[in-house]
Amino acid sequence: MSESQNLGLNPNVSVDCVVFGFDKAGLKVLLIERDNPDNTEGKNYQLPGDLIRNDEDLDEAANRVLKELTNIDNLFLQQFAAFGNPLRVKRENDLEWLRSIRKDPDARVVTIGYYALIKPEDFAPSASSFARKAEWVRYEDVPELAFDHNLILESGLASLKQKMRSEPVGFELLPAKFTLRQLQNLYETVMGVEIDKRNFRRKVQGMKFLVALDEKQKGVAHKPAQLYRFSNNNYKDSFSATFDFA
Repeated sequence: MSESQNLGLNPNVSVDCVVFGFDKAGLKVLLIERDNPDNTEGKNYQLPGDLIRNDEDLDEAANRVLKELTNIDNLFLQQFAAFGNPLRVKRENDLEWLRSIRKDPDARVVTIGYYALIKPEDFAPSASSFARKAEWVRYEDVPELAFDHNLILESGLASLKQKMRSEPVGFELLPAKFTLRQLQNLYETVMGVEIDKRNFRRKVQGMKFLVALDEKQKGVAHKPAQLYRFSNNNYKDSFSATFDFA
């Protein structure tokens, strides 16, 4: 019996964490690679997730599991959905893996999904527990994941998009001073849409929480662009704030 099986784990409830990262390479997802139960070659990727303990609430469990598997801590994880299809475990390889680490591998597990959006350069993931590797994968390159984790990933992204339309979560990924091109690129990448430049700039001009600075870019090969900053105070005073730039 593994060490984790001695910690009073609830065999029927788990948490799975969808951690998105954004940098110059685009949108990324934090995945872990697990060992194959029969020590054969081949990669098995999944979202960081595990069973909850009987003595912790769901938010505590999500942060603990992410820390144990990837060594990433102190994130704000947003709960977004529950997944309880009785056929969540369909692949034989997944079932064999569960049998190798779980006391009750055949138990039906309902999982609670959490997501976060961070700058990858601010964190250094490292694998532990049953994860043998933790790495950032470009969203476009995400392979078939274990269990129903592709579904959880897509649901997490849909929830993130909805959040970004109504709250300033995306600005945390930008420098303190940014150009409109950087802002447009962020929203195009995460939202998965192409935004007309003229319409985008027209909408931006009416947003009081975007403050134009008397500064321009420095050290660039092209014509320096004007810099902006996000004003949280102006945002709080704006009762009709919207971040739907499309």
